[in-house]
Amino acid sequence: MTEVIIERHPDQPLTAADALAIVEGGIDCRAIHRLTWHRSLLAADGWQMICHVSSPDLESVRIALKSGPKPARTEVWSCTVRDTSELTPADLAQANVLARWKFDEPVTAEELESIEGYGGACLRDHRVRTLRTFISSDRRRVLCLCQAADAESVRIALRELKPSAERVCAFQQFHD
Repeated sequence: MTEVIIERHPDQPLTAADALAIVEGGIDCRAIHRLTWHRSLLAADGWQMICHVSSPDLESVRIALKSGPKPARTEVWSCTVRDTSELTPADLAQANVLARWKFDEPVTAEELESIEGYGGACLRDHRVRTLRTFISSDRRRVLCLCQAADAESVRIALRELKPSAERVCAFQQFHD
């Protein structure tokens, strides 16, 4: 199975009810195309929704999306999922902040190492814990799910990191 991220960028902000309708509305489609939904994240401002699914391939996800609601822009990409050591489902359920990086060129091993291990002491000082990292197969995108008091704590903890995060936002989770 391929790990896949679906990024939705709607024309207008989504509410929690909208996000839940998208998740629940796709149940039949996921079964038909053999997709396993893991969780969805709705940015606090409603301008982005991210879904993590497993699928036989990217094309199955793209076909499934054609039968659902049409957001303004949807990006679909395969990825590797890396969890912090000893991550439990209960820990992951506590994730509440997303940090996102995008690159014009594939990220180097050194840059990826910097992002994945960003500022250990600095993160601890701001009580930020990285739980899960999604790295696109082409190494042009990285998403990190964090547990923190708030998004500002993550922004402060990451401010010295190079490359800088493109976006840091609080989110609401939807999962089994």
